[in-house]
Amino acid sequence: MEPVLEVQGGHPLTGRIKVRGAKNFVPKAMVAALLGTTPSILKNVPLIRDVDIVCGLLELHGVKTDYDSDSGQLLIDPSNVEAAQVASIDTLAGSSRIPILFCGPLLHRLGEAIIPDLGGCVIGDRPIDFHLSILRSFGAQVDKLESGIHIAAPEGLRGAVIDLPYPSVGATEQTLLAGVQAEGITELRGAAIEPEIMDLINVLQKMGAIISVDTDRTIRIEGVENLEGFTHTALADRIEAASWGSAALATHGDIFVEGASQPEMITFLNMFRKVGGAFSVEPDGIRFYHPGGELKPIVLETNVHPGFMTDWQQPMVVALTQAQGLSIVHETVYEQRFGFTTALNKMGAQIQLYRECLTGLACRFGQRNYYHSAAISGPTPLHGADITIPDLRGGFSHLIAALAAEGKSTVRGIDMISRGYEHFLTKLGALGAQVKLEK
Repeated sequence: MEPVLEVQGGHPLTGRIKVRGAKNFVPKAMVAALLGTTPSILKNVPLIRDVDIVCGLLELHGVKTDYDSDSGQLLIDPSNVEAAQVASIDTLAGSSRIPILFCGPLLHRLGEAIIPDLGGCVIGDRPIDFHLSILRSFGAQVDKLESGIHIAAPEGLRGAVIDLPYPSVGATEQTLLAGVQAEGITELRGAAIEPEIMDLINVLQKMGAIISVDTDRTIRIEGVENLEGFTHTALADRIEAASWGSAALATHGDIFVEGASQPEMITFLNMFRKVGGAFSVEPDGIRFYHPGGELKPIVLETNVHPGFMTDWQQPMVVALTQAQGLSIVHETVYEQRFGFTTALNKMGAQIQLYRECLTGLACRFGQRNYYHSAAISGPTPLHGADITIPDLRGGFSHLIAALAAEGKSTVRGIDMISRGYEHFLTKLGALGAQVKLEK
């Protein structure tokens, strides 16, 4: 029997919670530790499922890990890296998309890699073609197996010139992890430059890599022969921080998010203020609160950094159901990111989806028949409902809606939320939420 969360909504969330390291960075830094010849120490690591998955994959390859959940410190010792058994790797098939990033480090350490089928949230087309094409550019041989992919580089990897048609975060991470020890120079054009990417570059530089980032989204990597371990404190999770901010807005609450950092959240904070929310930046975090009065409608377009993050969009949409007037949201990063709105409409929201680019700015989905724009009419009272969580960010948005709604909601599939939100049930309790877990 899957656990069911009962939520009695209609109560403001108030109090203080803490966010630790970013889900979109920590697992990648763990993979980077494979490249070192000495142990690494990663601090501010959250207790989330993706961290467990990567620890399991590392241990299958002979890497020792030691995690202290209280302090959030993770020790990774790759001194005895070895090839994993195919059957053992298959047990993790479909559990995460992180394993594809093991390719570069394993090719450098072992000359080959076996990657299981990839899982992750179903929010749009996230093909691994970029990854495989990049690895082939470095000289790797790629063979697809029945349950995964076998990649070999018996003569080592060589530097390459890579042009990305879109600034993909995953493809940029793949290039960095493969390029740092490839022979010669690698040039990546059209790279992603998200804060999590820059923090991964910080880690690799600490290990001995030589990486430069130009203003035109070009990253240059000079391959080196040896890398050592690192000691690094992960940047805070700006997605989780913004999610709690939107929860404060939607429930008329007041939440202090310890660990939240302003520089990585400037774009979100601007939009939060435009909607009518209030915040104050303190040395140890950010306070998000509803100051009273009506929320205002906005026109919002997601984009790659430094634009409005796609993972900020879904929680914000819940808050926009309570704004006075018509809000427009144009999603340009993932083409199927509005599936979560079906449940919101069931709860009383008025959200209409469109295939057109409603902001007037054409994007790559404009002629591809995807519902990638939304018109949100408000304010609309939300009422409790039975909800099944579809994906990580949409799931947390459903949870926010249940907390803002009048009456009781039952939420199924909450295990999905634990992929990216550490101790979220404990945090809800600290904020005064009336929730009960039925197992």
